[in-house]
Amino acid sequence: MPEENKVLEATATLRFARISARKVKIVADLIRGKKADEALAIVKFTPKASSEILEKLLKSAIANAENNHGMNRGNLVVSEIYANQGPTMKRIRPAAKGSAVRIRKRTSHITIKLREI
Repeated sequence: MPEENKVLEATATLRFARISARKVKIVADLIRGKKADEALAIVKFTPKASSEILEKLLKSAIANAENNHGMNRGNLVVSEIYANQGPTMKRIRPAAKGSAVRIRKRTSHITIKLREI
């Protein structure tokens, strides 16, 4: 089996992030397919709740690519980025007439994969 066709991929994963996957996907769609440095700039100046989390995760993925796989930072591209739904924490809030309302605190699992071009 030839090893030449093997494509190196660096991955960073954040599990159980306390933000809904729906909110993360908005920013994730902006940086999919972009170069790593361009993606960092986009995330840094996007005024969304998830952008801070994604910035930290993207920096981690870049560090993994450089240190673990020996990739060149200038050639890195965000090949895959996705946010899946994690477990939902259920909380209860008192409501009128002695009843209760369920509060769903959603979590997500975020994964970024970088590839060298």
